[in-house]
Amino acid sequence: MTDLSALQSARLLQLCSANLPVGGFSFSQGLEQAVERGWVNSAAALEEWLTVLLKSSVAHADVPMLKLQYEAISNNAADDFEHRDAWIAATRESEEILLAEQAMGKALKRLLKNLADKPEGSAADWVLTRNADCFISQFALAAHLFGLDLPACLSGYVWTLLDNQVAAGTKLIPLGQTDGQNLLFRLTRNIADTLDIAAQVAPENIGQSMPSMAMASAWHEQQYSRLFRS
Repeated sequence: MTDLSALQSARLLQLCSANLPVGGFSFSQGLEQAVERGWVNSAAALEEWLTVLLKSSVAHADVPMLKLQYEAISNNAADDFEHRDAWIAATRESEEILLAEQAMGKALKRLLKNLADKPEGSAADWVLTRNADCFISQFALAAHLFGLDLPACLSGYVWTLLDNQVAAGTKLIPLGQTDGQNLLFRLTRNIADTLDIAAQVAPENIGQSMPSMAMASAWHEQQYSRLFRS
């Protein structure tokens, strides 16, 4: 492994780390209400919930939009980048899910602004100047700043989503730590399939609808007792 590839691997791990201070651990994306209603009550049920989320939602919206944002930075297409940030926000199906997207995006933006060691270039400039608050947009900027290629960016994003959701499920159901890790091992086998599905989604077909997740998220806003933000 060259020094450059070793550094890029380290930067990918840093970007996807649960220690990254963006608050992903604060949001359950509707999962807490799904557990409250008994929809998700075991490791098997959580695996099914997240597999459907990956292949029916993330593959058709998040990953294609992340790819377009990454390419917009590569092509210095600033207007497209800002327009698509608004498009990402429009795909969030509840106020809570939109809050999570933009709160995490703003937190990552603050972090990127304050990095002491960042290269010059459009990505570094855009962190300071472009109106983009969504986590997907800022994740694309972070990938450029960290010198990550597109496949690493996309797979890293899906891993981050899974890691946060499994961590939430481990607390909520609850599951043992070993059960949670075994579940994460099984779920990560779906990352390649998710990226393959996303690669076939044309820009005009980007979008998703997950009514149960959207309703669970909306109900979560009124849940009497909860561990996660609303």
